[in-house]
Amino acid sequence: MTTPVTPAPAASGAAKSRSQEIVAKHKKFLWPSVTNYFEQPLVADRGEMQHIWDLDGNKYLDFFGGILTVSVGHCNPKITSKVNAQINRLQHTSTLYPNEHIVALAEKIAQITPGNLQQSFFTSSGSEANEAAILLARMSTGSYDVVALRHAYSGGSSLTKAMTAHAPYRRAGVISVGISHAVNPYCYRCPLHLTYPDCGVACAGDVENLIQTGTSGHIAAFIAEPIQGVGGFITAPPEYFKIVFNIVKKYGALYISDEVQTGWGRTGKNWFGIEHWEVIPDIITSAKGMANGVPIGLTVTTPEIAGGYQGSNIATFGGNPVTSVAARATIELIEEDGLRENADVVGKYFRGKLEELQSKYALIGDVRGMGLMQALELVKDRKTKEPAPEATNLVMERARHNGLLIGKGGLYGNTLRLAPMLNTTKGDVDDAIQLLDKSFGEVKVN
Repeated sequence: MTTPVTPAPAASGAAKSRSQEIVAKHKKFLWPSVTNYFEQPLVADRGEMQHIWDLDGNKYLDFFGGILTVSVGHCNPKITSKVNAQINRLQHTSTLYPNEHIVALAEKIAQITPGNLQQSFFTSSGSEANEAAILLARMSTGSYDVVALRHAYSGGSSLTKAMTAHAPYRRAGVISVGISHAVNPYCYRCPLHLTYPDCGVACAGDVENLIQTGTSGHIAAFIAEPIQGVGGFITAPPEYFKIVFNIVKKYGALYISDEVQTGWGRTGKNWFGIEHWEVIPDIITSAKGMANGVPIGLTVTTPEIAGGYQGSNIATFGGNPVTSVAARATIELIEEDGLRENADVVGKYFRGKLEELQSKYALIGDVRGMGLMQALELVKDRKTKEPAPEATNLVMERARHNGLLIGKGGLYGNTLRLAPMLNTTKGDVDDAIQLLDKSFGEVKVN
């Protein structure tokens, strides 16, 4: 169990702590737009499996994992030992020179991806992976139009910001030519003001209506996260993606599954989130947890679609020996230790505990997610569903004080995102729930 921590500001005239010095320099030398959590930002110093320590020695149980990126534990020796060995042997060459590790990783991915997704292109981030997918789709279909979903988050580049449907991430004149957004399957806040299942999954039909009215009628691609990450772990009903897939195929488009957050066993049982909806996409993109914190991006597709890329293609850092070793080691560890199954079993246990908290605290309006990707949407009133972003921030602050790190998201900033590592145990869940319970109890709302 972690010990509650109280980050205290230095008294007037007193020497600053090491953390305060770092935060002050962060504000001075980094862009102001680089967002930090907490009123007094946490300066991480070291990590060990499920825990991290800040620069002042405080210990935290990490249930967010660097935004679902540390998938099998901080500094897991089974990963870092192989990474360190590769760094000491050969660190970088670029894709101009093949190396055995990029080939071994691509071969492993071809073995575990659904359908005929056999050929990979590696980059350094999810943004780049999604950029590559859209570029390839436009080349191979001869169309320019792309359909995405509202509440989606696709990355930080110009194109991926255009595909993102959150106002805070689309400022500064984002140009979104060729990008259209359909309503998303947000059952808790249905954009069509209907109720599942009586709605007949009408939100899926909006994709076809949008193609017919908001595009040329021949689209290059439809792109969606199986569970919307930044959107607040919004989880579609079981019929949704099958319906959308058939619509997309009707209009000659490629289906792109954005698995930056949902890939590599995160949702339990399967390697990729979309497999829960029994859809085989044309392209899968991923990043984050794929290499347990080492920067990587993946765009994998069929040989036929990959062959549609026009011209030459390189990646300076994509698939370099170190990232390839880290990713393959992470995937093999997930496989060997049965972590997809663990995410399912422990995820269901976690979900049950979160629903118990919901019955105790009226502030929790909705519990949703899959596997070890769970969310609590906080509201001021369960009938009106008025968002409670202030309370969300307070719960996060109290959780940090009590030794638990969690994330937040949602268009209204009122959703707590809970995503522990895939090797999280039921004991870890019990500790986290105890700390969450304490934190909710400490938050007073009017």
